[in-house]
Amino acid sequence: MGEVKLIVKPQKYTGTLIATTVVFCWAALLVYLLAFFQVDFTSPFTYLFLLLQTHLYTGLFITAHDAMHGVAAPGQPRLNRAIGTLTALLFAYNWYPRLLPRHHQHHRHVATEQDPDYYGGSFWVWYFSFLKNYITWWQIVLMAITYNVLQLFFPLENVVLFWMVPAILATFQLFYFGTYQPHRGEHSHENPHKSSTQPKNHLWAFVSCYFFGYHYEHHDKPYLPWWQLYKSKS
Repeated sequence: MGEVKLIVKPQKYTGTLIATTVVFCWAALLVYLLAFFQVDFTSPFTYLFLLLQTHLYTGLFITAHDAMHGVAAPGQPRLNRAIGTLTALLFAYNWYPRLLPRHHQHHRHVATEQDPDYYGGSFWVWYFSFLKNYITWWQIVLMAITYNVLQLFFPLENVVLFWMVPAILATFQLFYFGTYQPHRGEHSHENPHKSSTQPKNHLWAFVSCYFFGYHYEHHDKPYLPWWQLYKSKS
């Protein structure tokens, strides 16, 4: 009998590999920063690590967002949902089954009264309205419990700087680049997806919010994972 060759399509597993990488990098850096890093407010490394951890926090939510579109583990719905649930929980105990219908409602009714992400007011009013729609009392309770447990084992300033502050900053990053900037103003409502988009600059688009500044492109092709979204930019 001839040799049977198993042909594997690597793209089927790329999303899972990338999601695993994001979670691993976030967790590994957090452990290092909590347990081993000596905070020095005169050192630029303190602030660089703060920004990097913020970016990885944002990556957790972007990965959960990919799962909402079924592309974290395409063709594997249980794994896809598990990835979405895990990454949402790691981002301040968000609950994936609660986020999922709200996000699809945003896509169906973008920039209308039925859009849970849309407000149409000033930045701060819109931001707090956004938080009000997504943060629940039990998330606050779980965050408070986790904070008190972490400070029993790690220096308080490390817990605040590298666990608490990056989570808060990531909400700004996600809101500004993923909601406020693309959907604010009448100029965003003059196209079928009621979304504007960043000028083409792949490096800035990745650093700012994992290519989600290319927001018109995301609404136009929601089946593209974040790491392929740049390909849709003309």
